[in-house]
Amino acid sequence: MTMPRISAVIGSGSMGPGIAALLARYGSEVRLNDISEDVLARAEGICAGAEKVLDELGVPVTPGGSIAYELDQAKALAGAGLVIEAIPEKIELKKTVLRQIEAAVAPDAIIATNTSGIPISDMAVVMDHPERFIGMHWSNPPHLIPMIEVVKGERTAEDVEARLIEIVQAFGYEAVVEKEVPGFIENRILYAILRECLSLVEQGVASQKDLDTCVKWGIGYKLAVIGPMRLLDMAGLDIYESVASYLNKDLSNESGVSSLITDLTKQNKLGMKTGDGMYAYGEGDVAAKRGDIVRGLVTVRKALSSITPV
Repeated sequence: MTMPRISAVIGSGSMGPGIAALLARYGSEVRLNDISEDVLARAEGICAGAEKVLDELGVPVTPGGSIAYELDQAKALAGAGLVIEAIPEKIELKKTVLRQIEAAVAPDAIIATNTSGIPISDMAVVMDHPERFIGMHWSNPPHLIPMIEVVKGERTAEDVEARLIEIVQAFGYEAVVEKEVPGFIENRILYAILRECLSLVEQGVASQKDLDTCVKWGIGYKLAVIGPMRLLDMAGLDIYESVASYLNKDLSNESGVSSLITDLTKQNKLGMKTGDGMYAYGEGDVAAKRGDIVRGLVTVRKALSSITPV
């Protein structure tokens, strides 16, 4: 399976532009669709930035790739062999858009959703042909993180899963095949880590800065090279059993949302998007920090790509 000649990305928010830039780099004619000219103009700028990052990574340009910015959803969908829905995480809105997509595309087109946690089967209930609907969860930023979670719903066809895996591999990404669980694998693990981090900050065990330093160098550095299952073998299962026997009962089991988060969101302190959150950001700080993050991710990806997976 090669890259689809025509792809459609429906939604140009935080993920759509990066997805579009990557697919176009690998030779697909991409139609990026949204409901506002202003949003599409912003997306065009983000795509240009993503293309520069792909240049920095040394990703070769496959002839034939392009990005068209479409307000007309029907035009965006015309002839698409792969459609990626990347609209906001609101299930009723997604159901409405999925009905529109299904009515407009060819019977053999793959319809994928980039939802970060809504069950595939819950969205598929509105579709006449749920067998061609599948989860395709990219990690943000999508043009930089070379891993995609491929998640079947209860009625997704086996051949659709196989075709999507081949497409993912065609643009050099790793396809993680998993069963449908709330949040999928990546977010379940991430949110478990974030829950414990927030609990430790709330208890005054460490500051935000020291917590970030500990996770970045004490955990993240290792896990970037050694997966958690391999890390268990390296550390020794007997050691894990011993430590887990007393430590697990002391870990946070908070089933709600940390008050540290809810108190900040009530004050509209939402992080980088508002200039205040777990950290405060002065003028120009957000752009500078985002730039630092992208440069760091590029450097780490280059380094990880040069070593044998452990």
